[in-house]
Amino acid sequence: MSLPVVYFVVVGLVFLLSLLLGYFARQILANQQLRRAQNEAKNLLEEASAAHEDMLQKAREEAIKVRAAAEADSRERRFELQRLERRFNQKEEKLERKLEGLDRREHGLINREKELDAVRTQLEDIRSKQLQRLEAISGISSEEAKQELLHALEEEIHEEASRRVREWESSMREEIDEKARDVLATSIQRCATDVVSETTVSVVPLPSDEMKGRLIGREGRNIRALEQATGVDLIIDDTPEAVTISSFDPLRREVTRVALNNLILDGRIHPARIEEVVEKAKAEVETAIRNEGEHAVRDVGIIGLHPELIKLLGRLKFRSSYGQNVLTHSLEVAYLSGMLASEIGADVAIAKKAGLLHDIGKAVDHQVEGPHAQIGADLVKQWDKSAIVVQAIAEHHGEATTTSSLGFIVATADAISGSRLGARRESLEQYLKRIEALESVAVSFPGVDKAFAIQAGREVRILVKPEQIDDLGAMRLARDIVKKIEDTLAYPGQIKVTVMRETRAVDYAK
Repeated sequence: MSLPVVYFVVVGLVFLLSLLLGYFARQILANQQLRRAQNEAKNLLEEASAAHEDMLQKAREEAIKVRAAAEADSRERRFELQRLERRFNQKEEKLERKLEGLDRREHGLINREKELDAVRTQLEDIRSKQLQRLEAISGISSEEAKQELLHALEEEIHEEASRRVREWESSMREEIDEKARDVLATSIQRCATDVVSETTVSVVPLPSDEMKGRLIGREGRNIRALEQATGVDLIIDDTPEAVTISSFDPLRREVTRVALNNLILDGRIHPARIEEVVEKAKAEVETAIRNEGEHAVRDVGIIGLHPELIKLLGRLKFRSSYGQNVLTHSLEVAYLSGMLASEIGADVAIAKKAGLLHDIGKAVDHQVEGPHAQIGADLVKQWDKSAIVVQAIAEHHGEATTTSSLGFIVATADAISGSRLGARRESLEQYLKRIEALESVAVSFPGVDKAFAIQAGREVRILVKPEQIDDLGAMRLARDIVKKIEDTLAYPGQIKVTVMRETRAVDYAK
């Protein structure tokens, strides 16, 4: 074989060998890439499965939360509907009882009316017979006798009636004016409307809003047990972390406040526990009342006062008049009475005793009918043998004729204590500060020209610069001022904010 042929054969074999090696190399690379792709796909699939499971778990948890919230809302609405249904049933029963009573009364009135008709018929018969006898005796008819009698007495009666009417009118006008003043003064003193929200409502703070549900209990049994045991109304509303106690009896409010605080601290809230805690709270309040009375007696320096009077003095700690605490007022009257007695040479100890006890009737005046001065005199008369002290207590408001010097001393001290600046209601200085603070809040906003607080601080009127604040800006300004007043100031009731924007166009005709 010649050399060129061998060369071509060798070259062909090398070419075929290289083709085979390239093919196998590509197969190996393709298998490696396939395995890597399979591994990556497997990893991605595992990650997607884990993410899917995590999302499913979160969705389940969210669904559980939503379902729990919906069940709680539904339960609360069901409780409210049950409460309203009970109230409607109670009102329906009361109306039925009233209707039954009215039916019985109507039947009684019908029977009484029949009896009256029979008696009236008998009287008419008797009267007719008597008139016939009188006409036969006198020789004239009843109408003629009546006319002669009326004619004879007409002028005298007319004159006398006119004179008496004038006297009665004058006397009744004076009596009515005096009685009206007394009624108004007594009503204002016993009602104290300017502090009614403070004297009929107490607020108990809660550690969390969850405690409201525990206080209500299953189907409201806890709150019903607490209201029944204390005799107050518990208001559990949207106020965060607070429960409102409403009652006109301050002692019941205090007992409920102490019982609620003890229940919250203890954590065990159920009807049996509530009754136990309320009894303990009553004992605690009674002890506090006795301690307050003993402290007041000790401060004044009175010796030998009866324990029942000391207890009644302690009850005055939970009573206010015209916004003034009655126990504090009684202590002040006792000190003033002692000072006045020392100035005029009277018995200082007796004067202090009468001054301290002068308003003790207010401790029970919601339970006993009559003015508190007479009630207090009757109470002191039971447990104290000093007749002059009893007389001074009865005289200090003018319900009895004032005859003793001690009565004048106590009445004077009472008037000084009640009328001094700052003792009752709001002092002039506090009023002016509140008005200035209200106007300062208003003028602190840009674009405000002037601000005026009117109606004793219940309204503030604001004049703005029209070139800086437009109509929409005036509305926003009013809202911002209201928010700042709510955040920075303390005030009773509500305050009306009025923003006024005025633009004037002036021209002259020449």
